[in-house]
Amino acid sequence: MNRKQYRNGMKDGIPICLGYFAVSFTFGMMSVGGGLSIWQAVLISLTNLTSAGQFAGLNLIITGGPYYEMALTQLVINLRYCLMSFSLSQKVDQKAGGIHRFIMAHGVTDEIFGISSAVEGDLNPWYMYGAMTVAIPGWTLGTLLGAISGSLMPDFIASALGIAIYGMFLAIVIPPSKKNRTVLAVVASAMALSGLFSVVPGLKEISSGFVIIIVTVVVAVIAAWF
Repeated sequence: MNRKQYRNGMKDGIPICLGYFAVSFTFGMMSVGGGLSIWQAVLISLTNLTSAGQFAGLNLIITGGPYYEMALTQLVINLRYCLMSFSLSQKVDQKAGGIHRFIMAHGVTDEIFGISSAVEGDLNPWYMYGAMTVAIPGWTLGTLLGAISGSLMPDFIASALGIAIYGMFLAIVIPPSKKNRTVLAVVASAMALSGLFSVVPGLKEISSGFVIIIVTVVVAVIAAWF
C-alpha cells in the first residue's frame, strides 16, 4: 500500500516539478545577480521551498534588511501554510506518528497541499513523500541551473528572463479575478495600496519588507470585514 501511494504521489507531483523548475530558474538568476553565490541560492531553495517567501526574502538580503524585518515578512507571507497544515492534519491517517507529520510539514506548499487535499479518504504520508521526491528536486535543480546560467549569460538576457516570476503571479491572480469580483477588488486594492508606497513622499522610505507586511495585513483585514 505504501509503495502504491508513493508512486501515485510521484506521478501527481511531476507537473508540480515542471512548474517549480521554471519559477525557481528565475530565482537562481536573481540570486546570483544580487550578489549571492550559486550554492547559497541552492541552499535557500533546498531548505525553504516557498516561492513568494524566497523572492521577498531575497530582496531583503540584497538590500541588507534587518533580521526582524525578514522574520515578520516571512511570517506574514507564509502564514497560509499553517492553515494548510491544520487542514491536512485532519486528513492524515491517524496511524501516522509524529515523525511522519514532521517530515510532511516540510513539503506543505500550495501545490502539494492541493493534490494532497484531493486524495480520497485518509492521506497516507507516503503519498506526500512521493510528491515531495519530485517537487523538491525540481525546485532545487531549477535554482541551480538558473544560478549557473545567470552567472554566464549577458545581463540583458538575464534581465529579460527575470520577469518570469511576475508572469507566474499574474497567472495565479488573473483567472480567479475574472470569475469573482471580490477577488478582483482585493487584487486591485492591493495593487493600488502598493502603488502608493512607491510614489507618496514618506511612504517611499518604508522598506520593501514592511510594505509587503502592511499591504497584506490591511487589505486582508478590510476584505475579511466586508
